[in-house]
Amino acid sequence: MSLLTLGCARNEVDSEELAGRLTAGGWELSAEADDADVVVVNTCGFVESAKKDSVDTLLAASETGKKVVAVGCMAERYGAELAANLPEADAVLGFDHYPGLAERLDDVVAGRGIASHTPSDRRTLLPISPVQRQEASSEVAIPGHEWVPTSGPLRTRLDDAPVAALKIASGCDRKCSFCAIPSFRGSFVSRSPEEIVAEAAWLASRGVRELFLVSENSTSYGKDLGKEYGAGRALELLLPQLAALDGVDRVRVSYLQPAETRPDLVKTIATTEGVAPYFDLSFQHASATVLRRMRRFGSTESFLALIEQIREYAPEAGIRTNVIVGFPGETEDDLAELEHFLTEARMDVVGVFGYSDEDGTEAETFTDKLDPDVVTERVRRVTGLLEELMAQRAEDRVGTEVEVLIERHDGDGDGGDGGDVAGRAAHQGPEVDGECILAVTDEAEAAAAAAYAVGEIVRCEVVDSEGVDLHVRPVSWRDRQ
Repeated sequence: MSLLTLGCARNEVDSEELAGRLTAGGWELSAEADDADVVVVNTCGFVESAKKDSVDTLLAASETGKKVVAVGCMAERYGAELAANLPEADAVLGFDHYPGLAERLDDVVAGRGIASHTPSDRRTLLPISPVQRQEASSEVAIPGHEWVPTSGPLRTRLDDAPVAALKIASGCDRKCSFCAIPSFRGSFVSRSPEEIVAEAAWLASRGVRELFLVSENSTSYGKDLGKEYGAGRALELLLPQLAALDGVDRVRVSYLQPAETRPDLVKTIATTEGVAPYFDLSFQHASATVLRRMRRFGSTESFLALIEQIREYAPEAGIRTNVIVGFPGETEDDLAELEHFLTEARMDVVGVFGYSDEDGTEAETFTDKLDPDVVTERVRRVTGLLEELMAQRAEDRVGTEVEVLIERHDGDGDGGDGGDVAGRAAHQGPEVDGECILAVTDEAEAAAAAAYAVGEIVRCEVVDSEGVDLHVRPVSWRDRQ
């Protein structure tokens, strides 16, 4: 069986849980589809481009002549509709199929038909009140939350990278008008701190040096756990516990909602030893008018105040966000407000998305949508501005020192630009925020750089920048045999 993963870090956790379930059920994992009986594709259903990638991957898998099974967000969201339009998939299975997935793959190989998943609004599966969800959640399949009391996480690592995503919660209670994720991921449910800490220790025992905490909304963590877990302070209490684990060098939090990012949480992330001063803030826009139509809160003034608060604690903190351009009703003044905010905020990385309708969302019903050509032009305009701003922010880091987690070696090195050894500093999140490349000037330095092990932390000086990437040199080259 071969397992392909698309989409975000949350899907990566889900895939490792699926791998654990399948190996426990007698299936053997194969790195190559050619060596497998079945190819399982963990799909993404977030935006149109991700859906297209999922379909393309399923079609490519079918061309191998192997059995193909679709799981993940797109399969959960569309189920039987996807199956009807994609006969190349031998089965389309939802989250409720995960506990028995090994048996379902047996059915696929044997040619036994499986009824395709029938989608429903997963928010209806749990009580409306967050405090009533913990007991009820044991009866609902929540990917990435499986815990076996006698053995720990039902998870098999799919690589040996020194960084791993760790799910702290699933689902979302927010009602953003453009987002369909809560309907197929369900209501917000936290994992217990005991399970998270134990899984973190399990990951550390397998060589993980950076824990990347993921969820749909990390700032809501603990709101459903009760007062004994600190309620609104649960994340602030959890982070020092994770950072203190043997073998863990860095803990990074993702998916923060600005309106829920409390001063105490800012202080904890910015000042706790072992926690990366890194703020992945979901601003989405800066115009108060557009934000209200998105069913969100905030403004340029409140967002800049939050960024100022962060930088008072940690001037070199990493700050990133995503923004949606061309939202229905967005005016030129709204766009100018967004550009003003981005210019003043000086964030490290900003992702730009052009608005497109998502099935079943409130925004899909809005009548004042912009012409697609206008949306495309606004994306181009904001992207151009951001390329300049992000390059300037990276250039500002030249001359500073950073702690680099070595993550990859490419080739043997040529004593030139050092592009064969690279990693990430505390302000750089996995895959999306650029990286630090060790710059070498001769063969001796190239050899010394190559001697750094993947997973090692190296203190470096930033000597140059290229876009969002940094070129760095170890503060003290070490002699190695």
